[in-house]
Amino acid sequence: MAMSGVGGSEGPEEQPEERQRLVPPIPALGQEDVLQELVLGSGQPPDPGISEEQRQAREEWEALEEIQSGLGGTSGAPLPPISFTEALQHFQRAELSKSRGKVRTPGRRGILAALLRCLCGPPRLRPQLRGEQELALAMAQCALDDSEWVHMRILQTIYRQLTRSRLGCPRYGAHWEDLGFQGADPGTDLRGTGMLGLMQILFFVLDSRTLPLAQEIFRLSQHETQNFPFCIMSVNITRIVIQALQEERLSRECNRRQQVIGVLNDLYAAAFLLLSRLWKRQHGTIADAGLFLKELELSTKKKPRQLLKSLEAYLSRGLRPLSSPSSQIHFTSICDPGVELKGDS
Repeated sequence: MAMSGVGGSEGPEEQPEERQRLVPPIPALGQEDVLQELVLGSGQPPDPGISEEQRQAREEWEALEEIQSGLGGTSGAPLPPISFTEALQHFQRAELSKSRGKVRTPGRRGILAALLRCLCGPPRLRPQLRGEQELALAMAQCALDDSEWVHMRILQTIYRQLTRSRLGCPRYGAHWEDLGFQGADPGTDLRGTGMLGLMQILFFVLDSRTLPLAQEIFRLSQHETQNFPFCIMSVNITRIVIQALQEERLSRECNRRQQVIGVLNDLYAAAFLLLSRLWKRQHGTIADAGLFLKELELSTKKKPRQLLKSLEAYLSRGLRPLSSPSSQIHFTSICDPGVELKGDS
């Protein structure tokens, strides 16, 4: 599968023993003035005047700062943000062999089943799009990995976009609960969606078409009485989209637009838009989440075209462009994700 060049550079590798070390929050360590003084000498040649114990303390503090800020950076120098295109290109070139081995794609059918499908069922995905489908499903099987520089940049970019913060944040901590994850580690909430779950949030908060919608829904999720976990709800929507792809409910639209990932992202945004409308109209609370998700699943699988049209209408009323140069993805068989949608044939 042909791929364009990938920008960006890989960050420094983190030692396995550093990644596995359980580190308490910085304020809990105490003696900050002494430790901070040791940090001031980081990056300099070993000082023959310091003791072995002081040298080890300095190294421990430097390792701690790298882990607290995510990966390969310091609290004063947060990880650089990443674009959706750069992140996607990373997965295009990544091996993902273990993840690809777990991918479940539709198998071959008998002659009678194929005939019935031709007469009354959705079309099969065109052969030239199957590689892109496999990549999307492989990303859904790829776990968040602390040792992957790009994974950490995706996580940090999402945090900074939703909180509008210019600073990085610790890899683990209660701040992730503020974004709507269940606990201190976002990775534990990605079962069933893997890195595709984070990639769809990344798309949602970076694309110029959908960023205002993402911000509006995030504010709604923090309502005093109608709040809901934003990122957990997002992961559930991604799971629904994955199921629709695996069940070939999206083949007609993918074939029409000659892309898979662009369709998945727009359908994800359209489902989130529907969720926000249901939540507002019916004064939803967290107790209604299960019922609303069932309605999203029905609409996503049975009426994906209608769902996409509702998103297009919403964006058009907001006078927002349907595409922008930054949202175009250079990928085999993927064309402009803002291509005009037409009625079902």
